[in-house]
Amino acid sequence: MIQDPSLTDPLPLDPDVLKTLGDLPDEFRNFPRLFQDEIRPALLTREAEREAAVAKARQARYAGIALALVGGLAGAFLIRHPLAAIAPVVIGLGYLYWGGRDVRRLGREAKDLIVQPVVRELGLSFAAEPGSIESIYRHRQVRTVPGWDRASYEDLLTGQRNGVDFELFEAHLEERRSSTDSKGRSRTRWVTVFRGQCLRLQFDKRFYGRTLITRDAGFFNRFGGGKGMSRASLEDPVFEKIFEVYTTDQVESRYLLTPDLMQDLVDLEKAFHGGRLKACFDGGEMFITLEGGDLFEPGSMFKPLDSVDRVKELLTDFSAIFQIIDAVVRGRRREELERK
Repeated sequence: MIQDPSLTDPLPLDPDVLKTLGDLPDEFRNFPRLFQDEIRPALLTREAEREAAVAKARQARYAGIALALVGGLAGAFLIRHPLAAIAPVVIGLGYLYWGGRDVRRLGREAKDLIVQPVVRELGLSFAAEPGSIESIYRHRQVRTVPGWDRASYEDLLTGQRNGVDFELFEAHLEERRSSTDSKGRSRTRWVTVFRGQCLRLQFDKRFYGRTLITRDAGFFNRFGGGKGMSRASLEDPVFEKIFEVYTTDQVESRYLLTPDLMQDLVDLEKAFHGGRLKACFDGGEMFITLEGGDLFEPGSMFKPLDSVDRVKELLTDFSAIFQIIDAVVRGRRREELERK
């Protein structure tokens, strides 16, 4: 019996999907098909739920803001009592927050529908709530993050690229600070000292020295990179204006800090929507941190769930990480060949 080809042949790829994902590196060439055949159908099953959640959130927004404004003004100028002015504002804002519950929940669930197929295709692992992450202490040791008193973590990505093990996660680090007023009353508050992305690359061979990269800090450059480190000269004067580099091995730093790698670090900032980049080569590892940015999020729930832009941004993030790894591997190979 001849089987109907329409039952076995895949549907032609959507031209809009091909156009949006077509400018990604060749290693992502399978993702238009993955998006059309797996990710988009899964998202479309939740589209009606998204529309209902958005309608509820919009209604709550208008009603909550109106209640807060009108009730607050009435309490302040008609009743003329602080509690009468504050209560409507609190209730209105509470109603607004309640109205957005479904949108936030759907965002978390949509995130899983998008991220998991992508990381599976790339042979990686992802945990939205990883618990504690031990490598944060190495980040502190090499000065890519400051000290802290409490920490929380999310969105842990782990995997391997060109023989390099890597992990990426988001960290929120806080410091406890105490103060005493004129009456001797003490007050404790928590201050965020770092919130952003932490990337660690584990190489098969140790570096000869330690090299620290930071954004140009102007006046604070005079404090240097730490004991035993001296300022390194970069090959490209353009990036010398952007970064400050300190190293214990001038020869190795020139092999590692190629113009390609420095450009990749700038591109990483753009892809991750972060800033204040710091990086350090130490032992057999490279550490990178970026403040700000929020990766692996599904995007606005106020537009259709099956927008291909949601996957495009995620793949752009992965591409930026891969470029960093590839640039360091190339530099190390060149160094090993020339040192022999």
